[in-house]
Amino acid sequence: MTNRNRQVLLVETPKGKLAPEHFRLAEGAMPSLGEGDVLVRTRYISLDAANRAWMQGATYRSAVEAGQVMAGGAVAVVVDSRSADFRPGDLVFADTGWQDYAALRGKQLIPLPRIEPMTHLLSVYGIAGLTAYFGLLRVGRPAPGETVAVSAAAGSVGSLAGQIAKINGARVVGIAGGAEKCAWLTRELGFDAAVDYKAGDLFKALKAAAPKGIDVYFDNTGGDILEACLFQMNPKGRIACCGAVSQYDGAPAPHGPRGIPGLLVVKRLVMQGFIVMDYYAERGVALTDLQSWVAAGKLKVQEDIIDGLENTPRALIGLLAGDNRGKRMVKVA
Repeated sequence: MTNRNRQVLLVETPKGKLAPEHFRLAEGAMPSLGEGDVLVRTRYISLDAANRAWMQGATYRSAVEAGQVMAGGAVAVVVDSRSADFRPGDLVFADTGWQDYAALRGKQLIPLPRIEPMTHLLSVYGIAGLTAYFGLLRVGRPAPGETVAVSAAAGSVGSLAGQIAKINGARVVGIAGGAEKCAWLTRELGFDAAVDYKAGDLFKALKAAAPKGIDVYFDNTGGDILEACLFQMNPKGRIACCGAVSQYDGAPAPHGPRGIPGLLVVKRLVMQGFIVMDYYAERGVALTDLQSWVAAGKLKVQEDIIDGLENTPRALIGLLAGDNRGKRMVKVA
């Protein structure tokens, strides 16, 4: 083990769009261990739109402040342990931050099985897959034959949520940016239709793709896309609010959709936000389903792996710009 611990620091809280100059690669001291602590070495860092939201203020976790190691979850391997629950060589998921090594309390670690490829522990069997699973099936609750719309459908969560909806017998409409992504959704992932939100009249395109209206909307974007879907929801429709990426990175004036109070009442809609940790008690059931669907070829996994801790800032900036297809992550070691 080396004494070198590379870290990516947030040196300035962004006022507008995130840029490389908001970060700095530095070398920190190797963490020391107290009783009950575990030293882990980061293998793969998860990149998510939520990383950007954490810079704006406290959410379900504390805000990331200037001068701190940038926060982020990762698959890591235990190097040393003063916890009875972990031994060197164990694989875990933890909020390591963007760095080579982290010392964390044993209770902060989630044990992981040995699965190949290891990257699936961040994508289909990790936060992305579990978020798609619970958000769709526990919040959206689509019935066979209903129409499900998914925004950011070519991203890590959306691409899985749409496929899970298909597995459960729904008709699925994906909303993504660009003709190439839309073609990928229908040709490769089996979506019934795809709408390019960059191509023109989004409302009209959605109407054509979902002529019978939308029963379940899985929202990853908020803003104008949420508004367009909201006005096409069927009575007693369900909206699962997973994220609002359109509002995170330098949006001129974050805004919500118009017409919410009236539409919610008249159409008797249910609009619910959720966080995947709310459902962790059911994680075993979800993983059993996800693994069976992958093994049967019903659920396709797309991963976008960037090599090198030093490239983490640009990888996140690219994700926010929609450069990725499927789950983006950074290979550290």
